[in-house]
Amino acid sequence: MIRTTIISILFSGLALNAQKNIYESHKFDELSENHEVLAILPFLTHLELKKSSFDEDVKSLEEKEGYAVQNALETYFSKRKKKKKFSVEFQNTKDTKAILAQKGIDYQNIDVYTIKQLSKILQVDGIISGTLDLNILLSKGVPTEFSFTDYFSGDSNYGRIGVKISDGDTGKLLWKYEKQINKKTGKNTTDLIDKMMKLAIRKFPYERERKRDRKNK
Repeated sequence: MIRTTIISILFSGLALNAQKNIYESHKFDELSENHEVLAILPFLTHLELKKSSFDEDVKSLEEKEGYAVQNALETYFSKRKKKKKFSVEFQNTKDTKAILAQKGIDYQNIDVYTIKQLSKILQVDGIISGTLDLNILLSKGVPTEFSFTDYFSGDSNYGRIGVKISDGDTGKLLWKYEKQINKKTGKNTTDLIDKMMKLAIRKFPYERERKRDRKNK
């Protein structure tokens, strides 16, 4: 009974934190009124790994982690889209990568292009992008055993993720969600994205039910 209560409190805290970590532009409705297609970019990743010996260099590992988040977001949105939950479409990430490659844009130089430039190149109405700061390889999985000692010592914190949506025409930030990554947030990249988006989904601006409620106000 006590354990169930503790778990309930933890999940209530997660939901509350999800609300606090969300930003939405007051111009969202105005700027996104004609949005039909969004592109998902690989996340810009910064790794500070505790272990110094890996088969691959850090830059290569950062790229893999960035693409892993891109793929996980596409998977999540695809599942929700099948239930007709969104008012927009999401460009296939393989198409996104191919179009960018044709213009000589890849993970290593994508950060020198503006949102407006990328939106024009990809022919989309908006961009989903983000950052990832990690001290582990999230795509390979994290320990998920519950331990009060870890929470007090801080050893359960593995980094932070930030997801943002920007308007293609203006380049302006429309929506942003930031979250700390720890043992409670998911055992790997796909699990993390699935759980964090479920917590934020009631505040996700392209959710059909939410947009309907806003119009009725």
